[in-house]
Amino acid sequence: MLTPYYRTPNHDFNLLLGDCRTLLKDFRFKFDMIFADPPYFLSNGGISVQAGKIVSVNKGDWDKGSERMETFNHEWISLCREKLKENGTIWISGTYHNIFSVANALTELNFKILNVITWAKTNPPPNISCRYFTYSTEFIIWARKEQKKPHKFNYELMRLINGQKQMTDVWRLPAIAPWEKSCGKHPTQKPLSLLTRIILASTDVGDWILDPFTGSSTTGIAATLTGRRFLGIDQEETYLKMSQQRREELDSPQRFAEIHSKIKDLQLSEALTPSALVSEPMPNIELPF
Repeated sequence: MLTPYYRTPNHDFNLLLGDCRTLLKDFRFKFDMIFADPPYFLSNGGISVQAGKIVSVNKGDWDKGSERMETFNHEWISLCREKLKENGTIWISGTYHNIFSVANALTELNFKILNVITWAKTNPPPNISCRYFTYSTEFIIWARKEQKKPHKFNYELMRLINGQKQMTDVWRLPAIAPWEKSCGKHPTQKPLSLLTRIILASTDVGDWILDPFTGSSTTGIAATLTGRRFLGIDQEETYLKMSQQRREELDSPQRFAEIHSKIKDLQLSEALTPSALVSEPMPNIELPF
């Protein structure tokens, strides 16, 4: 029996400490959606810019690959496939460093790639070398488990959010803002605006979402804000503590409302289709293992 590192009283937000490649083998439960931001294996002593300061790109031992990226990606994606419902989808974030390896693994494992989202950052860090174009995009592959099994896509909601026009696969959204770092900052933390859109696009209220590399659990915070249920896995206890603090912040109605008000898609979703979100607490449920 797996022991949660943390869980909310009604079990709608759960954290596990350990390697997802081990833990995913130990429970039988299938998720409606998976979001993953796997290691890029880029901690090689380089430098970058954050908040106007030159910083090291080293993110931690978890980002120092000791195995082939192709082998690593094939293993964890294969395990995630087993934990997806037949109509489930997976979103995987990356850069040019790893996204081609991810795409190859998805294809080999018989997923159907639906879109490759280009996240165009509206506030990218500068290029300090001035020898090439500034990096301002990341990619998110969206794929469904089965080639011919219909998947969830809240098309009308996405169209409404996009001003009554079809939403394209280029999303112009900012990187994380200072208010998203109230409990500390993960080195590869994604903005709530990005995860909120992903969740609203491909899940329904009450659905289960898995993040096998949860970090500071932006996926889980977005799940709570939209009335979904969440399980996050990480092998760094420091980040699980941060995840717990971020989730407990939302127990304050004032803080919940403050964060909610900063996410445009949430505001539009509630105004246009109130049934897309849930305001009442969900009933107690058993853990998904």
